[in-house]
Amino acid sequence: MIKKIFIALLIALVVIQFIQPTKNISGEKSKDITTLYAMPNNVKVIVDKACADCHTNNTQYPWYASVQPIAFWLADHVKEGKSELNFNEFASYRIAKQNHKLEEIIEQVKEEEMPLPSYTIIHKEADLTPEERATLTQWCQSIMDTLKANYPADSLKLKRAPTPEKAK
Repeated sequence: MIKKIFIALLIALVVIQFIQPTKNISGEKSKDITTLYAMPNNVKVIVDKACADCHTNNTQYPWYASVQPIAFWLADHVKEGKSELNFNEFASYRIAKQNHKLEEIIEQVKEEEMPLPSYTIIHKEADLTPEERATLTQWCQSIMDTLKANYPADSLKLKRAPTPEKAK
């Protein structure tokens, strides 16, 4: 019985290798953050090594990204990362959303929530030094300062829909 289960699992594992999720590879950068805000080279290096794989439209896939079920897990991980923040779509965000996303980057980078520890275990080069964290957060803060200087304060705050209890 155990031998039959093992053979069935082995066959399933082989068959699933032929099912591959769509790769996150696109050269589209017309709405990239750099179309709005200058990104110094030292910041670009940090973003490329620690953020780009999950937060752009162009993931650099490792060899194991074609092995199932890892490929499905990675595809879902990248999809979730892009839904939270996509540097290649940043220019399409409303000003309030841009400001909020920059604020979130600062918070998560300072608190060492980003890049994710599960990513830096395999990608050691993505583990940011304190100096790199400071560089990235200072750059985000400088953009927020520019937004604050150019837009009314109320336009920089995300407006949430009222909850049903408050709408009454």
